[in-house]
Amino acid sequence: TPQVIRSTGGNSHAGPEGQQPHCGAAENITGQHTGPSPVDRGRAGSKHHLITDGHGTPLAVLLTGGNRNDVTQLLPLLDAIPPVRGRVGRPRRRPDSLFADRGYDHDVYRDQVRARGIVPAIAHRGTLHGTGLGTYRWVVERSFVWLHGFRRLRIRWERRADIHEALLKLACCVITHRRLRALR
Repeated sequence: TPQVIRSTGGNSHAGPEGQQPHCGAAENITGQHTGPSPVDRGRAGSKHHLITDGHGTPLAVLLTGGNRNDVTQLLPLLDAIPPVRGRVGRPRRRPDSLFADRGYDHDVYRDQVRARGIVPAIAHRGTLHGTGLGTYRWVVERSFVWLHGFRRLRIRWERRADIHEALLKLACCVITHRRLRALR
């Protein structure tokens, strides 16, 4: 099944509608994996990077600062995929193909993905929409909706990155459990 990758700016204190919290907590968020938001450079933010299978089940998730470039997390996400057990023999560690949005468009990384034996299908920057990749990438968009359905992840309130990352991975486990339960 194809693998889908995308990242989102999970801003530290601005919700999806850009709402500010009613308390003064936005001024004192600091710590690891935070950085200036690319949209509003006055606030710290963090970004969630997610890779899923073709059905939207999370395989790996990473947390970075909001000012990190998406393409720098492409190879760490691929390395974070655990072995998939099931069939007799050596467990699979690599996907067959990789579908990604324009944030991951860079020729050097595209060549490194090819060197790992993965076929990249990454949208090019500056081209018109309608390349057909959206028919596959909506799966990870839906997974982000499931992920940000957990209120603690939609707006980052934790100062410590390890706590937020633990909640992020726990939410991925819950989503995976729900997907497996739905398949029965």
